[in-house]
Amino acid sequence: MRHRIFNEDGESELVFVMGWGNRWTHENVSWLIGKLTDAGYRVHAFELPTNIGDFKADWLEPIAEYVVEFDEEYQLLGHSAGALVAQALDGAENHVYLSPWWGYSDAYPEPLLEAVSTVPTTLPCLPVGEMDREALGERATDHQIATTPSWVSPAFVRETRLAQQDLLTIDHDAVVFCSLRDPVVSLRPIGTRVPAEHVVLYDGGHELFSSASRERHIDTLLAALEDGAVVVEEPDDTDEQAHVPA
Repeated sequence: MRHRIFNEDGESELVFVMGWGNRWTHENVSWLIGKLTDAGYRVHAFELPTNIGDFKADWLEPIAEYVVEFDEEYQLLGHSAGALVAQALDGAENHVYLSPWWGYSDAYPEPLLEAVSTVPTTLPCLPVGEMDREALGERATDHQIATTPSWVSPAFVRETRLAQQDLLTIDHDAVVFCSLRDPVVSLRPIGTRVPAEHVVLYDGGHELFSSASRERHIDTLLAALEDGAVVVEEPDDTDEQAHVPA
């Protein structure tokens, strides 16, 4: 797992667990990291391996062992698969999840997922589907699309499904940003695990930072990292909130 610190002189710690296929060299990921460092955070960014044989060993434990070394609380930001990891981490003060991948979308039929999960191989041989601007967001760049992997292994499907089935109860005031047009994640686990008033809807695809509406929501995202869910419990005119299907 690759890890990099941005803004060594930042005033407070923020752990950013990126989504599957995200790289800090992607322009829109870099845009978000820049907003975080401009807000004064020392950003500890983690790139998840795109193929795994064991969820805990390959994704969770390296980050969990890292954050336990912090002397004080930190802020936690997780996107997509990064939010699947982040919900199992300890010690964070405020939690913000972007399009959390707590369930496969209906584009991936459950019988098919169940069947491929039983295949005993870590060879990336399963196509993930089209990850284009319609899926990711209007601002997704050619470089990002070209460098997003196209295949996963049956072991990857098995391990991520098991992790989704073993989701912890969210006992903190998490804030979730998601889109009703997201083709990657299921909204049902969000609706069942996070109060509706803590869910901020944006107009776009899977990635808030690749959406055309990102500038509209970045201040709310930063405020949620700073002060928690209280900033979205009394919405103003800058963000739209709505019930997420349960």
